[in-house]
Amino acid sequence: MQGKNAGGRPPKFTSVKKMQAKIDAYFKQCEGHLLIDEATGKPVIYKGMPVYEDQRPPTVTGLALALGFATRASLMDYQGKPQFEAIILRAKSRIEQYTEERLFDRDGSAGARFSLQNNFKGWKEKTEVSLSAKEGEDIMTEIAARMAGEPVEALEEENDAAAFAKGEGTGSEAP
Repeated sequence: MQGKNAGGRPPKFTSVKKMQAKIDAYFKQCEGHLLIDEATGKPVIYKGMPVYEDQRPPTVTGLALALGFATRASLMDYQGKPQFEAIILRAKSRIEQYTEERLFDRDGSAGARFSLQNNFKGWKEKTEVSLSAKEGEDIMTEIAARMAGEPVEALEEENDAAAFAKGEGTGSEAP
């Protein structure tokens, strides 16, 4: 059985240097190339900025494919190998930086937000709900009643009656 990898398929990379070379090539490819005016031989300038052709945003999936992985998940698995962890994290940080910068760009902010939330740790949208002490008490009473098997409708009628008595109404009246 000699000559066969004990873990199955041979590793995609045996050298950090080889992986770094492919990562660098990927980011270089994402930059595109400067568009040159054929008549003047000078770079094309639009709104004060040089124009690039074939430019595209760096992505985690794009990096995975450029490195020869079939999926982004395969790249994440490879990140678990100690010798490749730092290099993959650095490449992902470069992608994260680009994506963060797009948050300030009107055209790219929605896609950037989606990418950050789904590809990078620590980027989650949170919704905070504030309750008054009374609302919290009502919720706890309802939970206790449900756990005890009491009908919740009776609690709702009791809460509506208490609110009506205070002059708050039930919240279901038409304006």
